[in-house]
Amino acid sequence: MKQFFQIFALIKPYWVRATWNVVFNILSAFAALFSYTLVAPFLGILFGTQPEVTEPAPLRFSASAIIHNVNFFLSRVVTEHGRVEALLAVAILVVIMALLKNGFAFLSNWHMAPIRAGIETDLRKKLYRKLLRLPLSYYSEARKGDVMSRISADVKEIENSIVSSLEMLFRSPIVVIIYLVTLFIMSYKLTLFVLVLLPVSGWAIGKVARNLRGISFGGQRRLGSIMSIIEETLSGFRIIKAFNAEENFTEKFDQVNARYFSTMKKVHRRRYLSSPLSEFLATVVMMILMYYGGRMVLNHSSNLSSQDFIAYIVIFSQVIPPAKTFSLAYFNIQKGLASFDRINTILNEDEPIKDKPGALPIREFKDAIEYRKVYFKYEHDYVLRNINLKINKGSTIALVGESGGGKSTMADLLPRFIEATKGQVLLDGRLVQDYKISNLRNLMGIVNQQPILFNDTFYNNITMGVDVSREEVIKAAKIANAHDFIMATPDGYDTSIGEGGSKLSGGQKQRISIARALLKNPPILILDEATSSLDTESEKLVQDAILHLMKNRTSLVIAHRLSTIKNADEICVLHQGEIVERGTHTHLMRKKGYYHKLQQMQSVE
Repeated sequence: MKQFFQIFALIKPYWVRATWNVVFNILSAFAALFSYTLVAPFLGILFGTQPEVTEPAPLRFSASAIIHNVNFFLSRVVTEHGRVEALLAVAILVVIMALLKNGFAFLSNWHMAPIRAGIETDLRKKLYRKLLRLPLSYYSEARKGDVMSRISADVKEIENSIVSSLEMLFRSPIVVIIYLVTLFIMSYKLTLFVLVLLPVSGWAIGKVARNLRGISFGGQRRLGSIMSIIEETLSGFRIIKAFNAEENFTEKFDQVNARYFSTMKKVHRRRYLSSPLSEFLATVVMMILMYYGGRMVLNHSSNLSSQDFIAYIVIFSQVIPPAKTFSLAYFNIQKGLASFDRINTILNEDEPIKDKPGALPIREFKDAIEYRKVYFKYEHDYVLRNINLKINKGSTIALVGESGGGKSTMADLLPRFIEATKGQVLLDGRLVQDYKISNLRNLMGIVNQQPILFNDTFYNNITMGVDVSREEVIKAAKIANAHDFIMATPDGYDTSIGEGGSKLSGGQKQRISIARALLKNPPILILDEATSSLDTESEKLVQDAILHLMKNRTSLVIAHRLSTIKNADEICVLHQGEIVERGTHTHLMRKKGYYHKLQQMQSVE
């Protein structure tokens, strides 16, 4: 129920639309009710089975007075215009009421349309913004396919099941309440009897629907697993083919897909049960009502005439369709709430990395970066242990060591992609947590081993949304040795580079990434293994671009190719999360320690 109220909270921005929806639903219900209450007594008076009423009753809110005055109005129509003319007039009036009923129903749906579309859009926007605020550590544990499934399939399921049910939830209770009030006015005894039967039907429907939410949650989770396998397949398509692993991945996909089939089969069967179950229960209630009410009329123990009882049955029959749609909406909502539960696990995810109250702005880097007794662990084992390092402004510090030694983790601490488990990371003598995150990251340019490019133009990949002139972009591309190959493409800087830069070579991707960093003109650079995956020619072009990039800047360089960091002011050697050696290239080679061993291994390679 809590989740349902959370979804209703999403309607708040559309309260004006929702109000109009309710108003037009009420008008539609009254228009329909007018037709049903008018026809039965009119036919009774018209064909002489009910006596004409010659005097009106005093105006008061009572069942007998209302019925008496309606019959008086109908009697006057017959007396003044004749039976045939009166029949035509009432027929025309009923047609007008039907037009009004459906017109008001359309207007109510007209106002519901932006509510439905708006809730889906707002929920997806809220989820996307939350994903952008989550730390990198979340994505190291969550499967991308499952996250994609939640932001696409789960949000759509909420729109299909819950939001689509809102119109039923808005209209059906209004129609049911108006009709029940009318029935209560006509015969309170008979209506009280009906109200005793309806909860029994509701209990039966609810019992079937209760398990649907849990099963639906499992179905959406398995859909997330399918999306994850598809994402892995598309990302690793070349490797799958190279190792003839198609059969293995097909088998894995088929297993997950079969489990999804089994779960969704149960979900659909329960949903299909809702309509026949509610219709059967409604028929049972109708027949019990007909027997009980008919016996009261035949025994003259009710104030209802035979014509009134027929009108009562007709009106009650109109309670059944909205009650049926209401039960269908309940089934749909249970399925949608399972998707909302999955979305809520992301929306309620803790955001450990955010601006603290009173965070300070920082516009320039003045002095030094310092790591003081820093420890870091992802789950149980420490990745970094007792890291102590000072990086003075304008210096170049290189981090080397085996894969998994903590180099990238150490670099990620500086822009606060992750937080130290213990110890302190300082910038200009203050904790990095003291500064506004956006200001802190504006001071840094990052170039990774695997450049992150987007399915957009060269121009937009370099600017990353920053408002700069085209001349500045071209200047950055020229320094990064990227201008020539960009201009060789059909549309130059306006050429789309494909998803992830799929149309570019590794060296070209890297140079676009460097141009992006150059355009930002940051005082601090983090070069994470920026040339380790390139061929010799590409490495030379990229290395030349990096030298331009590093000029007059403070640089933290991570590299496997030790030849690229010989000129660093200090080299720190990490082994199993600790700095085991530090010094210049010459000093470390003379020491013949771990760094010397790494150099020899690369020389053999």
